[in-house]
Amino acid sequence: MPRINPSILAADFVNMQRDLDRIATADLVHVDVMDNHFVPNLTFGPQMVGRIHDVSAIPLDVHLMIDDPDRWAPGYAELGAYSVTFHAEAASDPVALARRLRSMGARAGVALKPGTPADPYIDLLEEFDQVLVMTVEPGFGGQSFMPETMPKLTALREAVSARGLDVWLQVDGGITEETIVTAAKAGADTFVAGSSVFRAADTAAQITLLRDTAAQHAH
Repeated sequence: MPRINPSILAADFVNMQRDLDRIATADLVHVDVMDNHFVPNLTFGPQMVGRIHDVSAIPLDVHLMIDDPDRWAPGYAELGAYSVTFHAEAASDPVALARRLRSMGARAGVALKPGTPADPYIDLLEEFDQVLVMTVEPGFGGQSFMPETMPKLTALREAVSARGLDVWLQVDGGITEETIVTAAKAGADTFVAGSSVFRAADTAAQITLLRDTAAQHAH
């Protein structure tokens, strides 16, 4: 079954616990950590992520859009994050970092910006639990989905399927009822949705709609 991970970048930060409760039927909560260096925006640090973990009914899917994840990512595994995804472009040794995260009990994910090719990571897929194909430029919510990233996703899906791996393929950016069809057909099974979930009057119904739509069009 496809996974729907709402991004709290689209939540009301002043009413975070209320908005976490609104997405309790989702699979994981996607937490974007930005450092104002790797991306031109600043969001949460470890203290806030720790508190989100304490009050969230569902596990945390932490996405680190930060410099030097080799140093900082393990701290998020220590906080109890279920999944920790770092950017390939920022890590000095992605395989060593993924192995360290796994050794700490977290799922290890690697994220690729729209312009980053997947080819170098296809040979390394066994080292990761998730590959995140960014469908917008990372840094801000509310951007439009970039369909030109789909061939990368399809290549990853074909490699994962051919090798019988349990690697989640995640997309993040501009995911709506329409674009989730495109992403599911291309091979995604894990979907980050921000505005399309939190702006819905009935968030539970929207999560179900997205999940069912993705399932109908699964690769």
